[in-house]
This record gives sequence, structure tokens and C-alpha cells, in this order.
Amino acid sequence: MKIVVWMLKLLPLVVAILFLHFYLPSKDVVRIVDTDVKRMDVVSKDVVGEGGAGVPTRTRDVRFINAVWPNGDPRVYRNEETDWSFPWYFKFDSGNLQTEAQDLRSTKENPIWVVITHYGWRFEILSMFPNAVEIEQIDDPDHFPIPWFRIVFFVLFGGLALWLWYLWRWFLEVRWRPFLAELAIDDRFENASNALGQVWRWFKANIGDRFGGRRKPGGG
Repeated sequence: MKIVVWMLKLLPLVVAILFLHFYLPSKDVVRIVDTDVKRMDVVSKDVVGEGGAGVPTRTRDVRFINAVWPNGDPRVYRNEETDWSFPWYFKFDSGNLQTEAQDLRSTKENPIWVVITHYGWRFEILSMFPNAVEIEQIDDPDHFPIPWFRIVFFVLFGGLALWLWYLWRWFLEVRWRPFLAELAIDDRFENASNALGQVWRWFKANIGDRFGGRRKPGGG
């Protein structure tokens, strides 16, 4: 049972980490080998064809950048604009980026190494590709690109989280608990034997003391 409780507690954290890992920019050191454009069908479940399967209702052209890792493994990126929508990369230059990728194509004998900034994951079974947003040429395949955006983001995010935590503690100590003490709600519910009193005692033990700090003995 404790394992289930801990899993439920960690679930929001895991979801947040996966969300940020997907949408925050990542950098790959690769060699571009080719570029192409593929016609992708968008299948609608609302339009049913023969056999009860969905049928394509529209198509779109998607640019792709084909690359390889320094060890020779393949790496494929899509090159689509994000416009003004989420995620807010404000990417409007997919055509220019495709031209840069074409200009930086190279062979194994005369490699040109680049850093491709992207977001998203590569899932072959789901035909998912990371979306490239920037290309930068480098000289060394052993180059380690420092993820400055992620560093700044997590520093600011951590500072905001600490500030909100401090604000929450201040609200409990300075505003909320004196308000309850003035109304004597705490004492009434603490001594109540009905269901409302049981809920109040459970809330204090499991929520109030953990997130608001335990009250000092004899404190109001």
C-alpha cells in the first residue's frame, strides 16, 4: 500500500519532468547526410472507409533533415514551423532552416559536424520525430553543447517555486491560522466526534502539517 501511495505522490513530478523534457530545447551533435520532403496523410476517425478504418481527409508536406550520430547511427528530424502556437518557439523560417541543412550536407570522408537544436522525441513505432529549430556548424564531433536555456529555465523555475513556497508558509502563519484561531474553528472541529471532525483531523495530519509546517506546542 505504501508503494502505491508513493507512486501517486511521485506521479505529478514524473509527468512534469516528461513534459519539460519533451518541450524544452535539446542539442544534438550530428552530421547531415540529406534532406527531403514527404507527403503526410492526416487520418480522421470521423470519416470511415471500407472495413471501418479511418481514411485520410487531408495531406501536408513535411520537411525532414536526415542525419547520423558520430557513431554512425541514424537520426531524423522534422522541420515544421510552430508559428504563434504552443510550444512557443515562434519558428517561421522552416524554409531557411531547410536550406541551411542542405548547404551543410557532407559525406563520411569529409564530414561537417553541426549542433541541431530541437524539441520532442523520436518514436519509430509512432512515427514521431523531434522538430529541429536551429542548426549551428562546429568543428569537433566531441563538442559538448551547454544547454544554457535549460540551465536558466530551471534556475528561474526553482527560484519561483521557492518564492511560492515561502509565500504559502507566510500565508498560513500570518493570515490563515490567526483567522482560524479567532473563530475557534480549530478547537470546535478537533473535539467534534462527527464525520466533519474526522475529516478535519485527517486534513491537519496529512495536509496541514506536511505542507504548512507543524504547529509548535502551545502555539495558536
